[in-house]
Amino acid sequence: MPPFSYPLTAFLITYRWPLLALAVVAAVCAYPSASRMQFDRSIENMFSPDDPLLPPYHLLRDTFGGNEVVMAVYVDPDLLNSDKSGIRRLAEIAGRCRAVPGVHDVLSLDRPLGEDVVDIDNPLALPTQALFENYTHGADRRTAAAVCLLIPESKSTVPRRETIDRLHGIIRNLPDGLQPGWLAGEPVMVSVGLRYVEEDGQRLGVWSTILLSAVILLCFRSLRWVLIPILVVQLTLLLTKAALVVSGLRLSLVSSMLAAIVTVVGIATVVHLIVRFREGRLAGLAPRDALARAGTLLAAPIFWACATDAVGFGALLAADVGPIQDFGMMMAIGSLLVLVSVAFVVPALALAGRFDAFPKQAWGERRLAAGLTRLPERVARHPKSMVVVTLLVLGFAVIGVLRLRVESDFTKNFRSDSPIVGAYEFVEGNLGGAGVLDVLLPAPERLDWSYLKRTQRLEQRLRNEVVVLDANGLSAPGLTKALSLSDAVIASSVMDLDKDRMKAIRSSLVRASLTGMQNKMPAFYSLLYGQAPGSERYYFRIMLRARERQDADQKQRLIEQVRRITLEEFPPTDALPPAEVTGFYVLLTNLIESMIRDQWVTFGVAAAGIFVMMTIAFRNPLLAAIAMVPNALPILLVLGLMGWLELRINMGAAMIAAVSMGLSVDSSIHYITAFRRAQREGKSVPEALAEVQQTVGLAVVFSTLALIVGFSILCTSEFVPTIYFGILVSLSMLGGLVGNLVLVPLLLRTAFA
Repeated sequence: MPPFSYPLTAFLITYRWPLLALAVVAAVCAYPSASRMQFDRSIENMFSPDDPLLPPYHLLRDTFGGNEVVMAVYVDPDLLNSDKSGIRRLAEIAGRCRAVPGVHDVLSLDRPLGEDVVDIDNPLALPTQALFENYTHGADRRTAAAVCLLIPESKSTVPRRETIDRLHGIIRNLPDGLQPGWLAGEPVMVSVGLRYVEEDGQRLGVWSTILLSAVILLCFRSLRWVLIPILVVQLTLLLTKAALVVSGLRLSLVSSMLAAIVTVVGIATVVHLIVRFREGRLAGLAPRDALARAGTLLAAPIFWACATDAVGFGALLAADVGPIQDFGMMMAIGSLLVLVSVAFVVPALALAGRFDAFPKQAWGERRLAAGLTRLPERVARHPKSMVVVTLLVLGFAVIGVLRLRVESDFTKNFRSDSPIVGAYEFVEGNLGGAGVLDVLLPAPERLDWSYLKRTQRLEQRLRNEVVVLDANGLSAPGLTKALSLSDAVIASSVMDLDKDRMKAIRSSLVRASLTGMQNKMPAFYSLLYGQAPGSERYYFRIMLRARERQDADQKQRLIEQVRRITLEEFPPTDALPPAEVTGFYVLLTNLIESMIRDQWVTFGVAAAGIFVMMTIAFRNPLLAAIAMVPNALPILLVLGLMGWLELRINMGAAMIAAVSMGLSVDSSIHYITAFRRAQREGKSVPEALAEVQQTVGLAVVFSTLALIVGFSILCTSEFVPTIYFGILVSLSMLGGLVGNLVLVPLLLRTAFA
């Protein structure tokens, strides 16, 4: 035994009540801080600080006062009727939206002409309708949209979630008996996604506890030993959240699985203790002696398991993306705090009183133990077959990994029957597209017709030349709308400004038109033309719309076409900065790619770090390598299977490799530690393997079963990445179970026979 195991265990048992009291005090002190745990709702923070996508986005945000747009969309059969009832209702709805805290202004068809926009005798009515078609209303003359321009969250007096909720309330309760409408836009998707993540955390906390309790109760038939692991997990979560709040870290869409992973580490650790404690009791030891024996045997493997978990998660600090680094830090802290919780909680509760102190055997456990005991011998009879099967599985996995593709359609992060998906389907079908991207052009301090004409030429090229492939593989327009101040100037003029005979008065008409818009629609004007803060540069904005529901490759091609054409029309010069293409559409298209860009790097760092830790623990690099192989293979197999099934990588799968590696190797540490101890006691290799299969093998089976059942609740989530995470971690743990019970014994027999 390591020299620290026995004295440490004796200390924890001797001072178990003061330690439990200290745990209670720590929990009480941590609760206020833990309850203030917040979510980072910023999409831009999902990217590396030096990502080239961020400077254009920041320029857009700073110059035009925020760029978050929410569309409140509904159907009104009388929208453009000459009786003006529809346009009055639109004005009323837009006014309600405009009054919502967090909304800067609302663009709708009733501005700037008011009710006259449906007056066929007004010469500006039809040009205005044409200007805003597929933006504030659909070509079907029934679909209306109040386009809400949000105040940047950093400057808003209310949380973004409250703003979205109030807009939801308005669009669901429309006047004059209109059917409820829809709310769409990237801020809505992010807000709804975060809400689902928070609900998942609460659901996981409640229902996974119930399911885990049921499985542990079936496995050990003891209420006491159901309560102990649940309390260990809850104390760890409380302390971890408090530590994160104090350190200034916040949860994000990436790190939302904090509770799930702490549950994995905590449950697995305590189940090993239960099995060893029960083993001592069955051997006739008193409870205190049985716990001392279990602690002495498991102190080292538990320490090294939690330490390798911390190293594995710490590898995520090698990523460039801030939230992924935060996630790694969170989980490293959580893994180490499992050690603290186990030390402070288990001794006192395990030895408190006599009621239900003895964990019992599960029904059918003896048969399971007998099967596990015989398993290494059966595997050893067919070593060549095992090698062939392993190589075939590896080849299958590698080819599948090469087939992996990224899911960039953010709506695919929600179930197909989710309201947000229904909203996007409606907007895509009736307003042309829900994806918003922007072109930022360096502009003169005073706009004139020559500059506006250049922007019109660019817009025309974008409308005509940006193409995507439709469902039939044919070329189709990639952009569904392009809108700028030059369009508004042309629409507000009753004469053709491009004719030669207009030269004398053209400048006056353009200035008058721009001044009129600036006075009547200041929000619209400032949205499309402004001065960059802290500089003398002015920028002209072209707002583009595209379909959100496209695959990543097609979106990337669309963005690259827009960028290429823009730079051809507005090439950079020494005197002017380059034109930029940015916006939420661009960020969301690259979001998952930014998250998985370093996936294999962090996986490699995690594997290397864990290998070094296990080499130190075992003082034998061969044993460290044996522990790595059966745990890396299931991860590759799971990812490869995704590739073969054409399941795309989303946020739930983006960091699964590094995360699963850190989790699955714990069982190998327990297994190899127990094997080496049995050998030191003089047992032969077959005898040592048989003994380990009955102890560590049983613990691994029970903990894996409990965790898979507990994680099954994640499959009820409305947020698809949560479902992916639950399924993929469960499959990785299941693969790790097979690897530790089949491959590890085979490799140990080969190495030490």
